[in-house]
Amino acid sequence: HTGERPFVCMECGKSFRQKHHMLSHQSVHTGERPFVCADCGKNFNWKVSLIMHQRIHSGEKPHNCEVCNKTF
Repeated sequence: HTGERPFVCMECGKSFRQKHHMLSHQSVHTGERPFVCADCGKNFNWKVSLIMHQRIHSGEKPHNCEVCNKTF
């Protein structure tokens, strides 16, 4: 709650509250994309991006329109 951001990226100077957030951020600079789609081989630098991409293959549509109830 102090707002302290002691972990600083040496490449760009962006600061983070937690070390693992800084380490994840560094993939922006290295180009590392460790998360690979098992269906098509596309690579992602964030796990959440891979999870969202996998919906293309599964057909999952987790959201509903409040007006017409259509899924997307």
